[in-house]
Amino acid sequence: MTDPLRWTCAPAAELSTSALYQALALRAQVFVVEQHCVFLDPDGLDLRPGAWQLLGHDGQGDLMVCARLLAPGIKGARQVHPMISRVVNAPAARGQGLGRRLMERAIAECTRRWPGLPIDIGAQAYLQRFYASLGFEPLSALYDEDGIPHLDMRRPAA
Repeated sequence: MTDPLRWTCAPAAELSTSALYQALALRAQVFVVEQHCVFLDPDGLDLRPGAWQLLGHDGQGDLMVCARLLAPGIKGARQVHPMISRVVNAPAARGQGLGRRLMERAIAECTRRWPGLPIDIGAQAYLQRFYASLGFEPLSALYDEDGIPHLDMRRPAA
C-alpha cells in the first residue's frame, strides 16, 4: 500500500520557512484555537539540538499531521527518555487513519534515533486507548494541563 503522505523528519533549522510555519500554524489552530488552550506553543524546545519535527504532507503540499520528537534531556535532567510531543492532525486529516500513521512513523523515528530506549508521551486522557494500541502504558494519574486531562505514558524499548 502506498503511503498517502510525504514525510519529512528534520530539525527546525533544516526545514524551509514555509514548512516550519505550517507546523506552528497547525499546532496553534488545533491546540490554541480549537482546544481553547491559552499557552505559548513555540516554547523554545523546537530550536534546541535534538528536537526533530515530523511532518506529513499530502499530495497538494498541505500539512496533514505533525509531531515533535525530543531527544533525552531536552526538557531537563528529569527527561531521561525520548519524547513524542505536539502530536496534531489537521481537521481535514481526521477519520482517515493518518494519526495512527503519524504515531507509527514517530515511534520508528525515535527507535532509529535513540535505539534501546523507551519512548514517553504526555497523552490527552481521551486518547489513552489509542496510545495503548501502539504499545504505550500509563505511568501517572490524570493531571490537568491547560484545562485538558492528561496522563504520562511510556512505550517500552523495542
